[in-house]
Amino acid sequence: MTSKNDYVSYGPIPSNPYPAIPQNVVVLPYYRPPPRNRTNHLLRQCLCYAAAFLFFSAVVYFFYPSDPKLQLARVHLNRVRVNSSPYLTLDLSFSLTVKVYNRDFFSLNYDSLVVSVGYRGRVLGFVKSAGGRIRARGSSYVNATLDLNGFEVIQDVFYLIEDLARGVIPFDTVTEVDGNLGLFFFNIPLKARVSCEVFVNTSNQTVVRQDCYPE
Repeated sequence: MTSKNDYVSYGPIPSNPYPAIPQNVVVLPYYRPPPRNRTNHLLRQCLCYAAAFLFFSAVVYFFYPSDPKLQLARVHLNRVRVNSSPYLTLDLSFSLTVKVYNRDFFSLNYDSLVVSVGYRGRVLGFVKSAGGRIRARGSSYVNATLDLNGFEVIQDVFYLIEDLARGVIPFDTVTEVDGNLGLFFFNIPLKARVSCEVFVNTSNQTVVRQDCYPE
């Protein structure tokens, strides 16, 4: 048994009782999974925009107003005669049937249809028909008759003599139509014009050929 006068000596406690061990620390970057949801969302947005653009383009293509289409469906020569006394004149009668086709999806109202006939670039006369209404994507046939008697052809006498010798007289026809398209609360003006060159046989008074082109 140890008395109080006895003591035990202790050595000093070292400041670092454990020896330092060298360590290598490696920092790895945070791994993020690919944003699949964000990619799918952007893809859906692109597809929606593309579909909306295609739909808008189709609406504009089908509903954008366009001018009516004119076609000279029939040309009938009623009479052609050259008078040499007392001076050189021309008697002419044409019956024409014009087809007016409405290419739009709305009805077309036209005010008038005018057909003029000329010779060698000079207008001989014209006829004007009344207006009408054409349903959407529909057609209408308009008949017109031009009677011209005693028209002086002194300026074109040399051309006329040459054409009479050949037996074929070329005439120019110009057909015009003015109208408007009823689109909701708006009236959109439309206009069409077609020119034709009609070759008439003077012996049997028939149309040999006609060449038409829109303007």
